[in-house]
Amino acid sequence: MQPVDLGTTNTFLAIIAVAAALQVLMFIGIGVGGFLMYRRVMQLVNDLEARQIAPLREKVDAILLDVKAVTSRVSHETERVSHAVSGTMERVDDTAHRVTGSVREKINQAVGMVRGARAAVMSLLGNDDTRHQPPAYGGGGAAVGRAS
Repeated sequence: MQPVDLGTTNTFLAIIAVAAALQVLMFIGIGVGGFLMYRRVMQLVNDLEARQIAPLREKVDAILLDVKAVTSRVSHETERVSHAVSGTMERVDDTAHRVTGSVREKINQAVGMVRGARAAVMSLLGNDDTRHQPPAYGGGGAAVGRAS
């Protein structure tokens, strides 16, 4: 057997080891750079939020409070108007019933007086044979003559 020269193999192994070490250092550098960039971006986001978004949020919250107050007020006023309209309608209905009853009483009195005057005139004229019964109230039918 011949002696094997390991010098070439050791050289290649040294190059591979150096390349692996450089790769490790490069990955560590990328990791540190990524962390630093993340920290800067988060600081910018926090700054932006403090300067821009927080005042906008306060304004939006104030507007929402105003909208809530207006909505509550409108709801209350709507309920109040609804009660007022309901009360007015009840009073109008009650007044209409009272007026109808009052008019009906006056008309009944007038009809009674006319019938009484008619009966008096008929009895003075002496036409007992031609007397008719008064028409039935609210029946809407024709007057029926009395049979002798």
